Amino acid sequence: MTTTSSAHGSELPRAAGSDAWRPVNRSRAYELVVERIEEQITSGALHVGDTLPAERDLAERLQVSRAAVREAIRTLEAQGAVRSAVGSRPVAGTQVVAETSDALTRLLRLHVALSSFPMGDVIDARVMLERSSASLAAGNASAEDLTGLREILGAMDEPGIDRAAFNELDTAFHVALAEAGHNRLVTDMTIAIRESMRLPILQAFGSLEDSDALIARLRAEHHGVLEAIEEGSAQLASERIESHIRAAYASLWG
Repeated sequence: MTTTSSAHGSELPRAAGSDAWRPVNRSRAYELVVERIEEQITSGALHVGDTLPAERDLAERLQVSRAAVREAIRTLEAQGAVRSAVGSRPVAGTQVVAETSDALTRLLRLHVALSSFPMGDVIDARVMLERSSASLAAGNASAEDLTGLREILGAMDEPGIDRAAFNELDTAFHVALAEAGHNRLVTDMTIAIRESMRLPILQAFGSLEDSDALIARLRAEHHGVLEAIEEGSAQLASERIESHIRAAYASLWG
């Protein structure tokens, strides 16, 4: 590791023979700062928990304004890649984090709301992910996972449950199912898509003349999925979750 002196006399660490923090083009500077930081993350030079250089130091290394650095950090925070903190504590500064689930959920919610994805594409993507989740859960679900799923279904079985409460529990069931598979990437992507559909599904429920019949059917299908998982039948669980999802969308949107 070598160092280079800043204009303020501080020593800045720099990997020997590396131009990782080479200056950027001033055009769309903040976007190029984002690219430089992303390069450091994807190359393995930065890991979760690492702290970025201070704002002034980073601006000097990349030869951009501090405003461009601040805008880049805000962009990466919105993506769930970094988190900024102030103060003299060990966590002060801008740290690399991994908050992918929240970031994916925000992004997908906006795109679905703006109709960026055809409904058929959303359904197919959700089916692929949840088939994987159900199959993984059949082999990997712990006793605690199964207890949590049963508790959610117990709450869904309450007589007279309204549409909003049912939709919240339905979301919770599919999230818990994804988590029971214990594959982090599949879980985060599944949660993002299901959470993004929370409001559209509730709105579709409101347009139905007889939502009680649909709720009753969905309840039964949820129990069928859980039974297959408890039996350890990955094939049956994945088949039932696909049938459940496709039938639900057909009922809600035709």
